[in-house]
Amino acid sequence: MAQKYELKQREVWDGNLAAAHALRQAQVDVVAAYPITPSTPIVQNYAQFLADGYVDGEFVMVESEHSAMSACVGAAAAGGRVATATSSQGYALMVEVLYQASGMRLPIVMTVVNRALASPLNIHGDHSDLYLGRDAGWIHLIANNPQEAYDLTLCAFRIGEDERVRLPVTTNQDGFLVSHTAQVVEPLSDEEAYKFVGDYKPKYPMLDTKNPVTYGAQTEEEWHFEHKVNQHKALMESFPVIEEVFSEFEKLTGRKYNLVETYKLDDADIALVLMGSAFETAMLAVDKAREEGIKVGLLMPRVFRPFPYNEIAKKLKNVKAVAALDRSAPMGTTGALFNEVSAALMANGQSAIMTNYIYGLGGRDTTVEHILEVIKETNENKKANKRVTPLQGFINLRGPKLSFN
Repeated sequence: MAQKYELKQREVWDGNLAAAHALRQAQVDVVAAYPITPSTPIVQNYAQFLADGYVDGEFVMVESEHSAMSACVGAAAAGGRVATATSSQGYALMVEVLYQASGMRLPIVMTVVNRALASPLNIHGDHSDLYLGRDAGWIHLIANNPQEAYDLTLCAFRIGEDERVRLPVTTNQDGFLVSHTAQVVEPLSDEEAYKFVGDYKPKYPMLDTKNPVTYGAQTEEEWHFEHKVNQHKALMESFPVIEEVFSEFEKLTGRKYNLVETYKLDDADIALVLMGSAFETAMLAVDKAREEGIKVGLLMPRVFRPFPYNEIAKKLKNVKAVAALDRSAPMGTTGALFNEVSAALMANGQSAIMTNYIYGLGGRDTTVEHILEVIKETNENKKANKRVTPLQGFINLRGPKLSFN
């Protein structure tokens, strides 16, 4: 039996340690992982917890991230509560198996520390890996700070393991900006955390030899379509479960999470949409812009998959101009967040002047002043009642200012 870990009411943790403690408290049966910067401390800390007797489960060090997710799939199919962590190229190497995990409806939890994809090689944070896996059939939750990385990892187990969902879940945090930034975190006790997560209830475990099952069977044109639509249905209908889990967590901790987070949006006539740690920077920029008389608000999808189209459209129904900020190289199009917000508005019969900004690639700084510039440009579009700025701009780019129409 695992030793009790004595936690203070307030701890100073970075995002990696916060995620590692959440995995420990969930009493995961199997963590299979291969270390990669900047997520290495998650599995390093977890392995230390195991070595010190605080974990009853197994930690499997494999030879690659592809093998890590493969081991997770096997352990989850066998009937265990399973988790892992990765970043960037490791995430890319996992992609093949991500589709296997979701297609087999295995509620694996993966804590992802978001980092740029090579080439050129870069170890710092952006959302290239998050966007790479957006259509792999996983639920994606977005954390902006270590407290949220801890909270949402606990919530991820409850969401993914719910009988109405049974899908894998990732919690995402920005590389270094969250993963290596120490802040005050208020953790639950081990007893409270495990009671919230609950006992794991396997479904169709392969080790139940009296009730044999098959995972990963081949289906061609006769049934493949139906299987994928059922998987999509589970993903799209997970919104109520996510909201229920968030509501229960609020009752337990007082910390409130929503499908879509907003800041000073109720009376805004322009809005910025972005995800990750930059949301907190943007809050300061909004405060300054408000002092200058610009009625601007913020919106962030807390849940990136399934994408809350209707909720986003509802929140933005009164704004005249929107700037969507993507922390990933668009490579031949506008950014993914811009595209999906635009689609959400159009699908709900709404219109706003839309612009796209690319920011923070490879860890490039994005300051309050940079976001204030975006706010002012978006306000110019609102005042002109048409787009007078370029469709796509680049924030804090070295050299001559670059934009595309």
